[in-house]
Amino acid sequence: MNYILLIIVPMLLSMFVSYRFKNRFEKYLQMPLSSGLSGAEVAQKMLHDCGITDVQVTGVDGQLTDHYNPANKTVNLSPAVYSGRSVASAAVAAHECGHAVQHARAYGFLKFRSAMVPTLSVSSKFMPFLLMGGVLALSATPWVLMVGVVLFSITTLFTFITLPVEFDATKRGLAWLETANITRAGEEHEAAKNALSWAARTYVVAALASLGQLLYYASMLMGRSRD
Repeated sequence: MNYILLIIVPMLLSMFVSYRFKNRFEKYLQMPLSSGLSGAEVAQKMLHDCGITDVQVTGVDGQLTDHYNPANKTVNLSPAVYSGRSVASAAVAAHECGHAVQHARAYGFLKFRSAMVPTLSVSSKFMPFLLMGGVLALSATPWVLMVGVVLFSITTLFTFITLPVEFDATKRGLAWLETANITRAGEEHEAAKNALSWAARTYVVAALASLGQLLYYASMLMGRSRD
């Protein structure tokens, strides 16, 4: 029962939200942007309007691979977003620039998440082996699973710290799209908001799925302790 509630249910929810996001994204890629700007132009204009001059807008291969890299200060946009002149392209570009604005303004949650990255990278290398080995050798050496659970808690914390970072970037992006008249008030702006809302939900379900897995392994460990 624990496996169904903590692993299967979050996994199914994640699949549903991911499907809905991709569906919305594809739909709004077909909705022309009234301002006629490409995603790259939207990004460059938002950075300029926010007084950010040290961030470059570049293209990156793949689909839904858009991201902001604080290490080299680049807004990286996938082909459909970089060259696209749609509501979805504008929404995603503005969201990624929202992260650049967070970086420039020293947004607290972004600084915290960035500080966690080195620790997360190290723990992620060992965590899968410790969890697998800990489950297999639970009766003999429970400490192995205990260490795996501790490392997994770092990953779970990271997914929850990511939530305010993503929601704030969306808030900044949507506010700028509206004030700069990039998305027309009404259906166009609501479409941009809807696309980014579904994108944000993918992070929510990812955090819940990570928490579910953490609780599942923790319940195994506690069950062993009671024995």
